[in-house]
Order: sequence, then structure tokens, then C-alpha cells
Amino acid sequence: MSNTTQQTLAGKVAFVQGGSRGIGAAIVKRLARDGASVVFTYVSSPDKANEVVSAVQQSGGRALAIKADSSDAAAVKQAIDQAAATFGRIDILVNNAGVLALGPIEDFKLEDFDRTVAVNVRSVFVATQEAQRHMGNGGRIITIGSTNADRMPFQGAAAYAMSKAAIVGLTKGLARDLGPRGITVNNVQPGPVDTDMNPADSDFADSLKGLMAVGRYGKAEEIAAFVAHLAGPEAGYITGASLTIDGGFSA
Repeated sequence: MSNTTQQTLAGKVAFVQGGSRGIGAAIVKRLARDGASVVFTYVSSPDKANEVVSAVQQSGGRALAIKADSSDAAAVKQAIDQAAATFGRIDILVNNAGVLALGPIEDFKLEDFDRTVAVNVRSVFVATQEAQRHMGNGGRIITIGSTNADRMPFQGAAAYAMSKAAIVGLTKGLARDLGPRGITVNNVQPGPVDTDMNPADSDFADSLKGLMAVGRYGKAEEIAAFVAHLAGPEAGYITGASLTIDGGFSA
């Protein structure tokens, strides 16, 4: 059980796109630990989603999982509206859903390009547009981008890098649109993080560690802590920013 004096998000309602595993699951658990009621989406892992809900509940928090494919705009809107109907409003939106399609440019499939844009960029716009309808003054919108928006040191990820660079501009524009309402919009850009999709003990990881100032992969909980700060009461003057947390990968 967390100390209630540390619950900086007590009474808040958070919606996390893509929260069943990896960084998303860590964000759900951290926001709940800090006092927020958290609704999150998942696509294909009901068991993992239920594990996250159980972990939150066992720690005394509140969480709800909703199946919704982030490439499906109607499903994203419906999930957000369900969250708002259940808890009364939305104070915090975290856009974490993302796909990584890798391949040589010579035969990179257009379907993979389109899905990359649909999940990594369009769903951010769709979720923000819908969530802001349920937000009051002081709302928080946080997107999980990537340090690859600024640095792409390996081949085969042009579409991914493009999608994360698009978030930089989208964040700036949305910050202007929503700033008058006291809603902040920020982009968190992680470097390599130890998850089941990108384990720290792989050959690929070994090839990246030499590029990093601290010489190690990040932990999902470290990203979640950064997100929690941006979601909290002390971050109201941070908006329109792309904030890198990458162990010096892009230094």
C-alpha cells in the first residue's frame, strides 16, 4: 500500500491507451498508486490486462480494462466515452498505444506504413479530440513518443521514426489549441526500455547500449514516474514540450 500523503493524483480519472503490458502497464500502476482511477485499453492480451487490473486492486487502487484497437477510431472514442460515463470525467489522457514495424525500404509493406500512422499518430489525435470533451481546467494529455524522432541509428525503422516525429508537431499544435483551457499537452520520448517487446538482454539491445551515456536500458517504471510527474499538480507550466528520457541515447 502506498502512503496516502504521496497520492498527488487522488480523485483524478486517467485514461491510458495501451495499458496491458510494458510501459503502458507501468504507467497504469503508477497513476493508480498516486491515487487516480485508471481506465486503460488493450487489443489482444485480456489475460495481461486482467493481471494489471488485479495488481492495481490488490494495492487498493481502481482500474478498468476495455478492449479497443487504437487503429479503430470508433472503438477509441467509445472506450473514452465509457470511461467518462463510469467515473464522471477524464482528467488525464496518456496515449501509449504504439506499433513498431521494421523492414528494408525496398519491400516495406504499405499496409504496415498505414497501420503505423493509424496507431502511432491518428489514434493520438482521435483520443485527444474525444478526451478533451470530458476535461476541465487543469487537464493533462501525455503522449509516449520516442527518442527515434530525433535519432535513428539503425536501418529499417523509417516509418516508425516518422510517426514519432509527427507527434512532436502534433503536441505543439494541440498545446496551443488547449492551452487557453488550462490543459497541458506533452510528448515523452523514451529511449530503449526493457520490455517483452525489446528485452535488455538481446543481441539488438547489446548493439544499442554502446550508444547510451549510462550504458543500460531504461526501466518501464522510470518512464512511468516521468509521466506521473507530468500528470501531477506541479507540472502545470510544462506544455508543448518533447521531453527525452533515454539514458543519453541522443546526447
